[in-house]
Amino acid sequence: MTDQTPLWRVQLSAGPDAVEAFGAALEPLCDSVSWIADGDDIQGVWTLNAFLGVEPDRGLIAAALASAASAAGVAAPEFTIRREQPRDWLAENMKSFPPRRIGRFFIIGTRDPSPVPEGVVELRLNPGAAFGSGEHATTAGCLMAIDAFSGGQRQARVLDMGCGSGILSLGAAKSCRAQVVAADSDPKAVAVSRRNMIRNKVHRQVRTVLAHRGDCRAIRDSGPYDLIVSNILARPLRRMARTLSPNLRPGGVLVLSGFLIRDAARVAGAYRPFGLRILDRIDIDGWRTLVLVRS
Repeated sequence: MTDQTPLWRVQLSAGPDAVEAFGAALEPLCDSVSWIADGDDIQGVWTLNAFLGVEPDRGLIAAALASAASAAGVAAPEFTIRREQPRDWLAENMKSFPPRRIGRFFIIGTRDPSPVPEGVVELRLNPGAAFGSGEHATTAGCLMAIDAFSGGQRQARVLDMGCGSGILSLGAAKSCRAQVVAADSDPKAVAVSRRNMIRNKVHRQVRTVLAHRGDCRAIRDSGPYDLIVSNILARPLRRMARTLSPNLRPGGVLVLSGFLIRDAARVAGAYRPFGLRILDRIDIDGWRTLVLVRS
């Protein structure tokens, strides 16, 4: 997932009885949908935000909301659509990329002269134009899950689906000497990830591939995997359940993130038919990381 990818926001306000109906109506049209109360009064006004990676069709959005409003017996809501400003990770990284510690991992910029504490797993990183510096709650949650997994694993097979900067691949490669496939649908992310593997001298352990789905040959041929991590968005994660799940060996661990706590049940539900049950949950600042195990 890269932050240079276009991102659109659909936003509306509604009462507590209608907001869930509107969210359900938008869910098939959007990548991620969430809503939150404005203030402490849960019986008051709620704000709904829906995000898409492509420009939304205003007519389709309006029709979906009108249908939901009619079924709920309320007026169709007004809504706004705006394109979010992309974050320039490269510029931000050059301005400030302070070292941070997450579990055993110590994340530090490639040119940062700061001393590295003893006993940590050092991840030298230049996110470039790709998502994943360890600062976001979802990245931190995934690293915590990898840290827990690596405690009892050595030379595991790992798939990082939607690798971005490659930070999760680095964590797996360094913490448990894993053989990793780092896959992304964005060529820029694949290139950034590859450079970060070389900087950290794990390029012989990590294979970077361009892939749009979990069933591409490059991914299948290196499986089955002991660990799969995917930090993207709620809707793509649900869509990938059918193609991603078969790549995980029985007893293997699947780490999913990139969504709010409110979206977690739907994400987990998509993987339940494929024999995956919840092993752990990691919540940080309203974002959830799910740790699933395949029975």
